[in-house]
Amino acid sequence: MAKFTCNFISYTLKRTVDITVVIPSVTIPESMGMTGDGSCTHTPTEKYPVLYLLHGMGNNHATWTGYTNVELYAEERQIAIVNLSAENKSYVKIGGDDFFQFVSEELPDFVCGMFPVSREPEHTYIAGLSMGGYGTLVHAFSHPQRFKALGAFSAAVSINPYELAMGKIAKLDEEFQKKMDSQDPAISPQALAQKVKAEGKPFPKVYFACGKKDGIFDTNVAFRDKLVSLGADVTWDEHPDYGHEWRFWDLEIEKFLDWLPRTDGYAKAGKRQI
Repeated sequence: MAKFTCNFISYTLKRTVDITVVIPSVTIPESMGMTGDGSCTHTPTEKYPVLYLLHGMGNNHATWTGYTNVELYAEERQIAIVNLSAENKSYVKIGGDDFFQFVSEELPDFVCGMFPVSREPEHTYIAGLSMGGYGTLVHAFSHPQRFKALGAFSAAVSINPYELAMGKIAKLDEEFQKKMDSQDPAISPQALAQKVKAEGKPFPKVYFACGKKDGIFDTNVAFRDKLVSLGADVTWDEHPDYGHEWRFWDLEIEKFLDWLPRTDGYAKAGKRQI
């Protein structure tokens, strides 16, 4: 893979931001003629499908590639990966930082303008872990027409994003949940999912996963069941031996990439052997 660490000025956040973009590229076996016919080029045959991959609390744009083998998995499957730093702002608007606008509008604008990455919803996916799972659900259900599929790993579906931004980890109580659903549905995965159903829009395909030793396992199961009741196409995976941890997320990101409902030319060629 070719891995780019980009520092650019965000017109949404009004400051420089860091992102990591991973793009399939020529491998050593290919360049030495050990695979294929030995012919190489840095010009892709078509734009790559893309996965916007969101980190959890306390992480940044480099954490997914540092703690998992996602670069290898993406190289094998010929898909671009985009990671960003969202601080602890849950990928929504917190104070003067509009990370919702940045992720939903500016980030694809920059990535698709600078790299050979597809803008087509058919080839666009979003996924994340913990806080990033929350952000994934908020973005995918706010704009279901933009994503073919989503992945939520150990998703923090019941966090209070405002408290999290202040360094607190707190589950939503019933009163706050009602307030979110009725007054601020833009930050409630539950309310947004209901809105997708009410408006008759199709859900992106959903991959949901959580370790059975995770303290939020029951919350994830309940939200999975809610999505199924609303008519979403949900694939569920769990593991009895893992909690809220990177070993589990490394397993799940590979499973997720294999599960993706892809129709691009690279997928049609099958899994690469490198």
